Amino acid sequence: MIEIIFIFTLIVSIYMAWNIGANDAANSMATSYGSGALTLKQIIIIAGVLEFLGAFLFGSRVTKTVGKGIVPIELLDQHIIAIGALAAIFSAGLWITIATYFHLPVSTSHSIVGAMLGFGLAAVSENLIPLESIKWDVLNNIVLSWLLSPITGAILAFLIFSLIKFLILSNMDVERVEHIFKYLQVLTACYVAFAHGSNDVANAVGPVSATFGFSEAPSWVLALGGLGIAIGIATWGYRVIETVGKRITELTPTRGFSAEFATATTVLSASYLGMPISTTHTLVGSVLGVGFAGGLASVDLSVVKRIIYSWVLTIPVAAGLTISIYTVLVVFL
Repeated sequence: MIEIIFIFTLIVSIYMAWNIGANDAANSMATSYGSGALTLKQIIIIAGVLEFLGAFLFGSRVTKTVGKGIVPIELLDQHIIAIGALAAIFSAGLWITIATYFHLPVSTSHSIVGAMLGFGLAAVSENLIPLESIKWDVLNNIVLSWLLSPITGAILAFLIFSLIKFLILSNMDVERVEHIFKYLQVLTACYVAFAHGSNDVANAVGPVSATFGFSEAPSWVLALGGLGIAIGIATWGYRVIETVGKRITELTPTRGFSAEFATATTVLSASYLGMPISTTHTLVGSVLGVGFAGGLASVDLSVVKRIIYSWVLTIPVAAGLTISIYTVLVVFL
């Protein structure tokens, strides 16, 4: 029976990776689409390759945090761990699929962490572990990073774009500057894609590592996650690209460059520290930062409100789905 659960977990982790590509990885390059620096076809190719490389080469640190940093799996037997991980990945993927259908850029990091928390609470309700054994300090640090990441991205993007306006746009032909920044924005888009792959592959394969008992995610698991992300970008990524790239604020190459550079710097720094922050939150914060640099009127606050509502719902929905699915799986498996 445990072998069957492992196979299902691998399948569902690919589904989760596909969701990351469709929702979260796609919007990491949406500013390039919104500014016209890259076409959708170019984004699919570039993002697919660099997301895969980021996941494969630099994804193991955060994978360890997601897989083992929240639920005290050392207190549970392997059968329960396997069922819990399967329920968590499936629940997170299901919520992201729903959000992507409605063009909402939710956080895959929120989804999987909320789902793993749901697994922990389900185990507590069955008296398998005590409530205090859930690693609340790790969870607190993760939640704090979620709050800080959009603020950091917004401040960095605001400062970068303000500096570009003051030093370059005010002293040179604006049309020529924007043309030059198209090329620079492509470079920052690559930077964002690599950074995102390094951080968010953990959302798909972190629970898999816990299920298999790996101390660190092996290369083949990271490669599996990176491949799933690339396929997600190619098949359904356009839905969220539209929302982030064109509906929050008007983006030009200089604004897109500022948002992408701020996002990638924040996310890659978090990956180095092993923190699973939300690329979605960071990017949306960065886009808002450049929008505010152009004046509040340039930001569509109605779109921002819908996005924030979906962020608030993510953790409780993912946790609730996991508890429900875990309960059903325990009966059948």
